[in-house]
Amino acid sequence: MLVRPRTLDLAVRSLTLAVAVTAACVLLGVLGAWLVVRSDLPGRRAVGVLLVLPLAVPSYVAGFTWLGLAPRMTGFVGAFLVLTLVSFPYVLLPVAATLRAADPAVEEVARALGRTSGQAFLSVTLRQIRPAATAGGLLVALYVLSDFGAVSLMRFEAFTLGIYTSYRATFDRTPAAILGCVLVVLAIALTVGERRARGTVATRGRRTPTTVPLGRARVPALLGTTALLGLSLGVPVFGLGWWLAAGSSSGDGDLLMTTWHTVAVAGLGALLTIVLALPVGVLAARYRGPLVRGVELASFAGHALPGITVGLALVFFGVRLVPGLYQTTAMLAFAYAVLFLPLAVGAVRTAVAHAPPVLEDVARSLGRGRAATQFLVTMPLAAPGILAGAALVFLTSAKELPATLMLRPTGVDTLATELWTKTEVAAYAAAAPYAAVLLVVAAIPAVLLDRFLRGGER
Repeated sequence: MLVRPRTLDLAVRSLTLAVAVTAACVLLGVLGAWLVVRSDLPGRRAVGVLLVLPLAVPSYVAGFTWLGLAPRMTGFVGAFLVLTLVSFPYVLLPVAATLRAADPAVEEVARALGRTSGQAFLSVTLRQIRPAATAGGLLVALYVLSDFGAVSLMRFEAFTLGIYTSYRATFDRTPAAILGCVLVVLAIALTVGERRARGTVATRGRRTPTTVPLGRARVPALLGTTALLGLSLGVPVFGLGWWLAAGSSSGDGDLLMTTWHTVAVAGLGALLTIVLALPVGVLAARYRGPLVRGVELASFAGHALPGITVGLALVFFGVRLVPGLYQTTAMLAFAYAVLFLPLAVGAVRTAVAHAPPVLEDVARSLGRGRAATQFLVTMPLAAPGILAGAALVFLTSAKELPATLMLRPTGVDTLATELWTKTEVAAYAAAAPYAAVLLVVAAIPAVLLDRFLRGGER
């Protein structure tokens, strides 16, 4: 299977798409971060917030809206455009953070010695942000390799679509497993590269860097950011509104039942993930040593595994070892836990680390046992952070597509799978309500959690 021409073709196509999207995202992310942090771009704070919002748009929702407006935009061009527009914030965010933290003195010295703003950017600023841009670019490449929704809707034969096609086309699923292993190797290589690309930045304390005037470039910069926002946010919003206005062939009962299924499986997945993350997060926050580091790193394994390979692995696991759990809600919730455990562990670890250890010592000195101290003292203090992790896992689980397609119980559809199924047959008006409700389901817990956390701060 490994030496077949199709395997090599899938590898070349997937890597070509990943390289092209990564290069475009690095360019857009670096320029966008510099404009909102260091330049005098009009309304740069609002622009900075808006440029991050494409991360909240699932790739298959963006693909659905683009296909509804431009049905012929399929293949490599369509996949490249959609994935670039939803992925460039992965570069923009770390680069912007690096620019805010970096010492601006070197750039100011370069300009004082006669360098223009452009020359100072190329010779000094790029060196400062290169680790962050590299790490963000590798995250983009990992996201592109693991994406299933956009490439399937755009009919681009990448590894993920090839794996799913092989999985559905025959009773012998060994070829799909072999392709999945190749994809895992590529993903792990990118994950290791992302970790090695992380670097340190010379901090600047509290001194604010000098704002660089754009001069004649102000109008092109403003037009460029407006165009980027229009393509990444305007098209999905307009396309969704257009098809909602066009009407739907789905019944209200089907939509309500699908919404309930989505909330139920995502909620169960979030609950299971938090339960599994609690001991790991507490260990990582309170203890040190090689064993603790090993446990924490093992919990992050899902970060390197595309959803389609986790789904395929659990299909083999369920069919061959525990057939009673195959295609059950419990198996689907476990898949969410494997994929999104790193999100929960990070939130729990941070929340527990901010809980003062002295309060635990006081409780122990008053006769409380270790378990009682954790339950009565540490957990209430860390509750807001733990709830934030649960909300993040819920949102991500509600949008997950490939593992859900493979593992969902028979007759149970989620908003993501219904959207994908209807878009597959070009039923865009019927798919629009599912896309709209999916965005609402993802937004409501985030808003409620934000209000809860703000209330806790007051």
